[in-house]
Amino acid sequence: MPSTQVTTPYAALLLRLSLGTILLAHGAWLKLGVFGLAGTMGFFGSIGYPPILGAVVAFAETAAGLALILGVLVRPAALLSLPILIGATAMHAGNGWLFSAPNGGWEFPAFLTLAMLVQAGLGAGAHALDLSHLLDRRTPRAA
Repeated sequence: MPSTQVTTPYAALLLRLSLGTILLAHGAWLKLGVFGLAGTMGFFGSIGYPPILGAVVAFAETAAGLALILGVLVRPAALLSLPILIGATAMHAGNGWLFSAPNGGWEFPAFLTLAMLVQAGLGAGAHALDLSHLLDRRTPRAA
C-alpha cells in the first residue's frame, strides 16, 4: 500500500480539479454562457441581492475555477470561494435536504463548502503551477 506521502498530492489534485471544474461550470458556463451577465444580475436582483453581486460571483467563480484547475494560488482561491459557497448554501437552506427538491436543496453547496475547506488545508497537490510562495514572505525564493 502506498504511503500517504505518495497519495496525498494526487488526492489533492483530484479534489482541486473536481472543485475547479464545478466552479468553472457554474461561473463561466452557466452564469455567463447560459444565463448571460444580464440574466445572472437580474436573478440576483430578483432574490433580493444587489444585481452587481451576480457579476462579482460569476467572475469570481470563473477565476477561482481556473486557478484551481491550473493549480495557481490554490489556497487563496479556495478560501476566497468560501463566501460564495456559504451564500449558495444559505440560498438553498429553505428548500430542504435534497438538491433534487424544487429550487435545489442545501446538501450539495454545503458539501462543496466543506470540500473547499479541505482543499485550502491540503494545498495544490500534484501537477500544480502553485505560486503561493509569492504570498508568503517567510518562504525564501528558490534560486
